Amino acid sequence: MTASAADSPPGPATDLDDVRYQAVRSRDARFDGAFFTAVRTTGIYCRPSCPAVTPKRANVRFYPSAAAAQRAGFRACRRCRPDAAPGSAQWNVRADLTGRAMRLIDDGVVDREGVAGLAARLGYSTRQVHRQLTEELGAGPVALARARRAHTARILLQTTDLPITEVAFAAGFASVRQFNDTIRAVYARTPGELRAHAGRRPDAGAGTGAIPLRLAHRGAYAAAQVFGFLERRAIAGVEEVTGAPGARLYRRTLRLPYGTGVAEVAEPPAGGRGHGAWLDCRLHLTDPRDLATAVQRVRRLFDLDADPCAVAAHLGADPRLAPLVAARPGLRSPGAADGEELAVRAVLGQQVTVAAAARLGARLVAAYGKPLPAPDGGLTHLFPDPDSLAGADLAELGMPDARRRTLRTLATALADGTVALDAGADRDEAERALVALPGIGPWTAGYVRMRALGDPDVFLPGDAGVRHGLTALGGALTDAAAWRPWRSYALHHLWQHATDTAAPAARRTRTPR
Repeated sequence: MTASAADSPPGPATDLDDVRYQAVRSRDARFDGAFFTAVRTTGIYCRPSCPAVTPKRANVRFYPSAAAAQRAGFRACRRCRPDAAPGSAQWNVRADLTGRAMRLIDDGVVDREGVAGLAARLGYSTRQVHRQLTEELGAGPVALARARRAHTARILLQTTDLPITEVAFAAGFASVRQFNDTIRAVYARTPGELRAHAGRRPDAGAGTGAIPLRLAHRGAYAAAQVFGFLERRAIAGVEEVTGAPGARLYRRTLRLPYGTGVAEVAEPPAGGRGHGAWLDCRLHLTDPRDLATAVQRVRRLFDLDADPCAVAAHLGADPRLAPLVAARPGLRSPGAADGEELAVRAVLGQQVTVAAAARLGARLVAAYGKPLPAPDGGLTHLFPDPDSLAGADLAELGMPDARRRTLRTLATALADGTVALDAGADRDEAERALVALPGIGPWTAGYVRMRALGDPDVFLPGDAGVRHGLTALGGALTDAAAWRPWRSYALHHLWQHATDTAAPAARRTRTPR
């Protein structure tokens, strides 16, 4: 069963519902977030992997979203916390209205701009957006945003000492009464009771201003490869990675709608006992209203809503890729915390090595980035915004004039909206707009599409690493057609394979001292 199959709207009992029930009986965590299970005799909804006693089939209802279950009058289970389940992987695959809308809602657009703002970004009427979401998810944009606000409020109540009134407005509620009613409806507790029963850990960040989180993912997670990928590309001032492999801490600054933030994500120990399916994260925010948006941007960066089981099943069917898939279970395709930043970095990386691109990025940050009020470890700046770069000379970078012009042209297009790279951007339109800019070719546009827009089905046939990986694998570019819709993950397998096969060769050919 795929995530898209699991996300069909609720209705009369079907064969698909019987398959879902089998997933519930086996407590299969692969389907957490793909659908939700509600029990009519208890009035509670859960994720499929909930450890509670399996309810009778006749008492179970299935919903495609937490918001739909809440709308039907069910409250969240206190054991499995279904509101904290990984997001549905289908929103990464789908580029239609519903997929784009869900990404924008998760980014907080409805809270900041209302349903009218969401519809305007999507290019549809509010009625069309509401009808489409209700048909597919059992809830409209207001209900989906309400579920998001409730989850944000629970995190703030249970991990911070903010006064309850401040939590209400920080989570995006319009009034304290609306906040109280929603918390009681979703969690069957008052905000005060929810906080009292939190069982906060001693290291919950008290006194540091940090909000500790566990960012859930489904299936295996190839942390060593993801953290290594980000470490090699880290730009000084904006990012830093401390610690040795297996115990690294990735940190970066975030530009957010209401303020700024610093995100810290810890690399889980390889095969560590007792560690669940999550990454430990801490967020330092200047404005708590940015919590949900910051969480979603970190999730996209670490590709936490992917479905590694579906990816492995598909790519593993190719006899050439099968050994790579087996060797690296849970390999992810890292996204971006900021789409506009990623596009600028992609241009900086044209025709230079990864290390050289990181050095150019550090110079750009030092010259044009906005300094933090106070340095935080090695973090000193926010990445420059497009307005700052559109008219900049960029002489500090020491790049060829043509590439500096490309960088300014891109920054201008991002600043005036000619190129849109927000969470709900149309991937095809964005790629066409990028390629239309002088100095940006298919590789740059494809790389931006893969990382900034989270497209799981991008392939870069002209990439040197891809060619080297295919050569080492004994494959051909034509093989990539069979890897749809997960070609981005195949790309990362090829890159990693090229690196792994090049390292022993370099050691064998190294000139002795």
